[in-house]
Amino acid sequence: MNTIQFVHEGLGNSSYILDLGNGNAVLIDPDRNVSRYRDALQSLGLQVAGIFETHLHADFVSGARELAGETGAPIFLAAAAKSRVPHQGLEGGQVLKLDGCEVTVVASAGHTPEHLSYVYRMASGPPLLFSGGSLIVGGAARTDLISPEMTEPLTRAQFRTLRDAFSSLPDETLLYPTHGGGSFCSTGAGQERTSTLGHERRQNPLLTLNDEEEFVTWFPSTFPAVPDYFFRLRAINQAGPRLRKEIPFPPALAPDAFASAIASSVVVDGRSKEEYANGHIPGSLNNTYRDDFPVWLGWLVQENAPLLFVTGDTPVESLVDQSLLVGYEKFAGWLDGGVKAWSDSGRELRTTALVSADEAHRQVLQGAAVLDIREPSEYQAGHIDGSVHIPLGTLTEETHRVPKDRPVVVYCGHGERASTAISLLEAAGWLDLINLDGGIGAWSNAGYKVQQRE
Repeated sequence: MNTIQFVHEGLGNSSYILDLGNGNAVLIDPDRNVSRYRDALQSLGLQVAGIFETHLHADFVSGARELAGETGAPIFLAAAAKSRVPHQGLEGGQVLKLDGCEVTVVASAGHTPEHLSYVYRMASGPPLLFSGGSLIVGGAARTDLISPEMTEPLTRAQFRTLRDAFSSLPDETLLYPTHGGGSFCSTGAGQERTSTLGHERRQNPLLTLNDEEEFVTWFPSTFPAVPDYFFRLRAINQAGPRLRKEIPFPPALAPDAFASAIASSVVVDGRSKEEYANGHIPGSLNNTYRDDFPVWLGWLVQENAPLLFVTGDTPVESLVDQSLLVGYEKFAGWLDGGVKAWSDSGRELRTTALVSADEAHRQVLQGAAVLDIREPSEYQAGHIDGSVHIPLGTLTEETHRVPKDRPVVVYCGHGERASTAISLLEAAGWLDLINLDGGIGAWSNAGYKVQQRE
């Protein structure tokens, strides 16, 4: 069987097409950007025999309904998910036959209560385990996304899944998880996207813990921050997301129309930090179009907010695709002609200082405050001495901790998140904001001191 992996680096997730070798294929955990699956299937001459979901996803909107509508293929997912999308409900222990391929359904609760994993077997070759978030390279997916009351029961279920669910499978079993390195859904140091059970049994620290109470105490302490949108996407996937054809595409707006729409919308500037610094619409959110675009959009923009786009060189279609991926479906429009048209119409553009490490250091010596907006693990690995630490995802709730009586040097890993933070602070009334171009790496490379964990 030929496995085709599709990785979304920003979400840290993988989805798969599994070629069954007879002109048919199955899809596992497809996301809402379905054109790439469609193109791959067409180029390989494959028909879809089934679409399998390991769980109700919290970090992206599923593409299963969209693909089922296009292909006529059945959706397979846990009966316990209580999905309102037409599907065939499955339970652990079932065995399915698909064109000579045997699929064993494995109950693997933990990441979610309804979680299933799938073992595909052909007449020859090792089994293939599609494990969702129940087992990933170097770790497993988090267990705190349902409710605080469910975290302990799910952590105990995760312990039993790791200990028992896959114990009968041989070491040569190929492991294809959905979550992986970079995912806020998962924990673990592994950066590889695939593995084998044998490798995980030797290297995955979660498979070496034999004390359930120790696991229940320790495992939740390893989880990264939770993006706000995680708690609304499960419900969207359970109900069934709208089809793309049902969602109006954003219209091109001249500056006058764009300005009129701002009062009831969020302006998302998808341009680079350099372009934003050189001139931007006051109050706009700078979220540079890159792998992380949907993560920060979902984390920072209110649910159901109408979006206005400033696109730069990025096609508006790409911004729409990534917005839909995390559940945004209201598009008020995009600025035809960009910021040049805005400026030519006589409207204000603001600028932001984007400076070298030397200039940032000079500003600090002259009394500027320093704001580190990275994740806690990044901050602990090395930060500028005296910096206020507020992760970007919580900045809007903690702006009271940011000095307003002096310049503020903002930094992250490279500068994109810092630019987003600056746009949030500017919209909240801060004016003298400075982006350290190149982030903590530029500071360190310039020879300036980096403080380790306090």
